[in-house]
Amino acid sequence: MIRLQGVTRRYKSRAGERVALDNVDLTVGKGEIFGVVGRSGAGKSTLIRTINRLETPDEGRIFVGGVEITGLDGAALRSARRGIGMIFQHFNLLSSKTIEDNVAFPLRLEGRPAAEVKARTAQLLEQLGLAEHAKKYPKQLSGGQKQRVGIARALACEPQVLLCDEATSALDPETTEDILTLLDGLNRDLGLTIVLITHQMEVVRRVCDRVAVLKDGKIVEQGATADVFLRPQHPVTQAMVAEGEDDLDPTTVPAGATLARLTFRGQGTFDPELSRVARSVGVDYSILSGRISRIRGEPCGQLLVAFTGGDAEKAMTELGQRGVIVDALDVATLAKGAR
Repeated sequence: MIRLQGVTRRYKSRAGERVALDNVDLTVGKGEIFGVVGRSGAGKSTLIRTINRLETPDEGRIFVGGVEITGLDGAALRSARRGIGMIFQHFNLLSSKTIEDNVAFPLRLEGRPAAEVKARTAQLLEQLGLAEHAKKYPKQLSGGQKQRVGIARALACEPQVLLCDEATSALDPETTEDILTLLDGLNRDLGLTIVLITHQMEVVRRVCDRVAVLKDGKIVEQGATADVFLRPQHPVTQAMVAEGEDDLDPTTVPAGATLARLTFRGQGTFDPELSRVARSVGVDYSILSGRISRIRGEPCGQLLVAFTGGDAEKAMTELGQRGVIVDALDVATLAKGAR
């Protein structure tokens, strides 16, 4: 649905030239929820704004729905943008317009017949749980309700693609979950392709099928969300995934222990494989840290284990044979941010 080839975007200022995007190649499949993460200044917002040509790249080509939009201008570009909705961190609603007028705004810009505008607006307000707020103004709504209005407006022209630029960053955790559930449902029910820019790793974990990590305008890592979260390869990804996790004091590791990170995926996450292997091999172990959760609905878990006594190598080999991903570690890797 979306393809970027060698996209580069530069900005010039008195301080010199800054490269916001550096030869970016990216493909987003039809019906995917694709996340883009990175630190502040990594180029996330610039990337998403090139997809609908709010930013024009200096080099490279961009295709949306099979159409190269980098070569479009004027009426052709406006027509292509109708297939690309966008929602923003701070909602960007018209404060002097009612909720129904905000949602109807893009339809009126297109010159749709009044009856069609009224029917489509009413449908969207009902679909997004906003019907009772139709005559209110943005200042009368909560943050989550305002974001729902933004989503309804973005969907007004029935786009194939929905771009979300930090759409949950201004919301509290409960409201964030509500908006993510809504986006997940729209993706499933309407077949929407969603590109989601965020610095919130839990947002990516919750809804994204795949994810790309940006650093200094370059994609340093990308793949299926579970793969990137459970076995991050680049130091930037490792640090972002590790944030929010408890640090482990290396002095608490038993003397002479063999350390390993055990990764479980799928329904096998809930099987007692570690206990079975420990009994079979005759090895003792201590769980130093761990987490069981879901990534895009897939059960997964990781345990940091210290094996003591018995044949630790044999235990790790047998765990691997049972489908557990085993990564041998040493105490040095337990430092802050190590994965």
